[in-house]
Amino acid sequence: MSALSVLDRERSVASWTYNRWLIPPAALAVHLSIGQAYATSVYKNSLVEHFDTGQTQIGIIFSIAIVMLGLSAAVGGTWVERAGPRKAMLVSALFWSGGFLVGALGIALGWLWLLYAGYGVLGGIGLGIGYISPVSTLMKWFPDRPGLATGMAIMGFGGGALVATPVSNQLMAFYDPSYDASAAGSVASGGAVVGLFATLGLAYLVLMTMGVLLIRVPPEGWRPAGYDPGTAHAGARMMTARGVSAANAVRTPQFWLLWVVLFTNVTAGIGILEHASPLIQDFFRDGGGASAVTAAAAGGFVGMLSLFNMGGRFVWSSTSDLVGRKPIYMFYLGAGAVLYLLMATVGGTSTVVFAATAGIIISFYGGGFATVPAYLRDLFGTYQVGAIHGRLLTAWSAAGIAGPLIINAFLDAQGEPGTLTQSAYQAPLLTMVGLLVVGFAANLLIRPVAERFQEPAAAEPAARPAPGGPAEGARAPDAAAPSVPRGGGAWLVVSWAVVAVLLGYAVVRVTATAAQLFTG
Repeated sequence: MSALSVLDRERSVASWTYNRWLIPPAALAVHLSIGQAYATSVYKNSLVEHFDTGQTQIGIIFSIAIVMLGLSAAVGGTWVERAGPRKAMLVSALFWSGGFLVGALGIALGWLWLLYAGYGVLGGIGLGIGYISPVSTLMKWFPDRPGLATGMAIMGFGGGALVATPVSNQLMAFYDPSYDASAAGSVASGGAVVGLFATLGLAYLVLMTMGVLLIRVPPEGWRPAGYDPGTAHAGARMMTARGVSAANAVRTPQFWLLWVVLFTNVTAGIGILEHASPLIQDFFRDGGGASAVTAAAAGGFVGMLSLFNMGGRFVWSSTSDLVGRKPIYMFYLGAGAVLYLLMATVGGTSTVVFAATAGIIISFYGGGFATVPAYLRDLFGTYQVGAIHGRLLTAWSAAGIAGPLIINAFLDAQGEPGTLTQSAYQAPLLTMVGLLVVGFAANLLIRPVAERFQEPAAAEPAARPAPGGPAEGARAPDAAAPSVPRGGGAWLVVSWAVVAVLLGYAVVRVTATAAQLFTG
């Protein structure tokens, strides 16, 4: 028997007394790690200086990683379901951390192509596998609150960048004392970025390994006490009677309507995120070219949006358990369209009005990411929801291209950066209104999946109450699985303490930055 067989799905079945609240920190450990992908701007200028190249050549690294995220999630989703979360999360950890270490070697040798291959390709594969691997497991453990469960995990992806940004600056200053993140134009040496990549790679490997050790799948027939899948939550009316395979899901109109919903919501959010700092400065720029918003205050605005992005992932996704997935997306898209219209017309009257409008829009952006796995679970069941989620994330990849293209195309036609005013943004913002209306209409058309697409009853085990032990015929957990206290115990305290400290650190640091919007 191979030593690696302990990672197999059948060997990661939990005991009937396993504490399901160990699963969220396992998922957060992965998402807090891979969320670093949105902190690449911290060392971008240092890499430009080190490789003596342009912004575009360095920016390609992030683009490759996001493309590989979409491809690996779509192609590897079925394998993730078959292999189980433990093996998938370990593969994600090895690829993600390995990408940093190979990237560090590329920086040290001055080989840009190796950095592309390391962080971009290897790291991107780790991103995609890591993003989807804990999600379906969370929903199996929390069938009564799938929105809350996925919201907690995917909140970690937003929080990962908030942690990585200050930590990266501190590490580069440690490896290069002449580097000062607060000084305009200061860049870290190539050696400092090598040290940063190596340190992050090893640290993320440790953090993600914690998730691997904690993750379990529930035993067949397990469900929370008192849970009735027919009446337990607001999404029950949309739920399938049986699961739908990934191959069948992409043949349904519901999948493609939800693809449009996610695409439009993400495209609209990226429209603000990608131009956050210049956006608020341009909105409050006078005819003479001076802006009432300082660079420090604009940085505070970016920090504020990060908090709304992270918080929206948890708050709105949790709310969807109460109101249902379809209604919450009607709210995201409908209210988002109204807020974009307000921003385009009266957003320049007050920084408070502008910041509040933008913050709520970005909370919808984050909430859309966190709610979509639960929406998929309602429509297609838990049978292969991870694989279906992976295929749906191609909408994210497409939106990542479309959003910046739409905004940049309009702004390039209006003039040079640093000279634009509110009027230059009216056309792109109104375009986002149109996109959200399209998404709103697509969401309205979503109906329960037809029975012909659903699996036979035997394909997905029916849930049965399990008050104190395995139901008749259920498989007991394998004794070879790594030992974790059955009721949680110290592991429960330690795991939640680790993720709480990381998220708390991020919130404190970003709140301090965001305060500059109103004080700086």
